Amino acid sequence: MIKIAPSILAADFAFLGEQVTLAQDAGADLIHIDIMDGRFVPNITMGPAIVEAVAKLATIPLDVHLMIVEPDRFVQRFADSGADSITVHVEACPHLHRVLGQINDVGCRPGVALNPHSPASALREVIEMIRIVNVMTVNPGFGGQRFIGGMSGKISELRAMVDSSGSEIEIEVDGGINAATISVAEAAGATIAIAGTCVFQHRKGIAAGIEELRQAAAPTRKNACA
Repeated sequence: MIKIAPSILAADFAFLGEQVTLAQDAGADLIHIDIMDGRFVPNITMGPAIVEAVAKLATIPLDVHLMIVEPDRFVQRFADSGADSITVHVEACPHLHRVLGQINDVGCRPGVALNPHSPASALREVIEMIRIVNVMTVNPGFGGQRFIGGMSGKISELRAMVDSSGSEIEIEVDGGINAATISVAEAAGATIAIAGTCVFQHRKGIAAGIEELRQAAAPTRKNACA
């Protein structure tokens, strides 16, 4: 069963604590937190203080995604704030091996994100150090974008790479996930769906948004078992 990780980027920050609690109560598996610095991506979002605030309420893991330059400077701060996993971008890390070791040393699960133009092969030399691969299915920086259909091939390629490595690695899809695209991502081999707008801005509420995603993914699971 694919895991659901609501992204608080799409939440109403006037009621952030309440919305995180509603997502948890509705069965979310993780809370995804997008950190943007206005340099690596053209947007500025939040920092360690928000992670720390969410950590006080969260009973499920916090999946922190650093869309920032020089992420190695902030690994310890986000770990101290309550991150369970920390994902960095291969494009932002000239010394990726070192940064992944740093994340592991502070007690967090190391993750690597790939922008749409970056090939799956970019992770081949560090695959043994990774616990999460985040496949960006939009160009990062803003929520509410459309899923780039061509990314399903990359997800499948990463699925094969992960399986051949023998490592326990989650494959996340991040961007444009909704009831129409979650089954595509799952069929390609994803194990975590990061969803923002379709959860926190669902017309019937957060619980309905999560349930809609689960129901949309269910046919894929049935077909896989047939």
